[in-house]
Amino acid sequence: MNAVELLLHPVRLRIVHALAGGRELTTAQLGALLPDVSRVTVYRQVAPLVEGGFLEVAGEARVRGATERRYRLRRDRPVIDAGAAAAMSVEDHRRGFAAAMAVLIAEFNAYLDREGADPVADGVSYRQGTLWLSPEELAGLTRRMVEALGDVAGQGPAPGRAPYLLSPILFPAGPQEEARE
Repeated sequence: MNAVELLLHPVRLRIVHALAGGRELTTAQLGALLPDVSRVTVYRQVAPLVEGGFLEVAGEARVRGATERRYRLRRDRPVIDAGAAAAMSVEDHRRGFAAAMAVLIAEFNAYLDREGADPVADGVSYRQGTLWLSPEELAGLTRRMVEALGDVAGQGPAPGRAPYLLSPILFPAGPQEEARE
C-alpha cells in the first residue's frame, strides 16, 4: 500500500496526528485518545502504518504477561509530496479531502468532549476568506507560510505548551475568471 492509500483512511490519519510532536504511545493510549474508535479498530489500523513505514516501535515492556509496544512516527516516514499528489487522480483527491475533513471533525469533537474544553480561552479559530492571487502571489504566500510555521513546527512537548492542530486548506474557490478592473 502506498503513502496515499495508507493515509486516506480517517482512523489512520488520526493515529498519525495523535503521534505528532514526538509522542510515543501504546495502542491502549491511542485508543484512549480516540474514544469514538473501537479498540479493535485502533489495533488493526496501527499494523498497516507500521508495515507502511509511518510508525516504528519505540520500545517494549512486559505488562501482565503480554508485550506492550510504544509507537512513534518515523522521522524518515513516507510523505505525500508534490510528486505523489500530482500522481493522484481527481477521485484520490476527493477521498483524501473527505478523509482529512472526517479527521478534522473527529478531532474537534474529541476536543469539545474533553473536560474543561474552553474554545475561547484556548484560542480556537475557524475562519474562511477569499484571497485573489496570481500564481506568483500564491507561491509567495505559500513560501512565507512555510517559513513562519518552520520556526515552531519542530517544537515538541514542554511545560506550558499545548498541542494545536493546524489544518490549512487552500483551493480555487470559484470560476477561474480574470479580476474585473
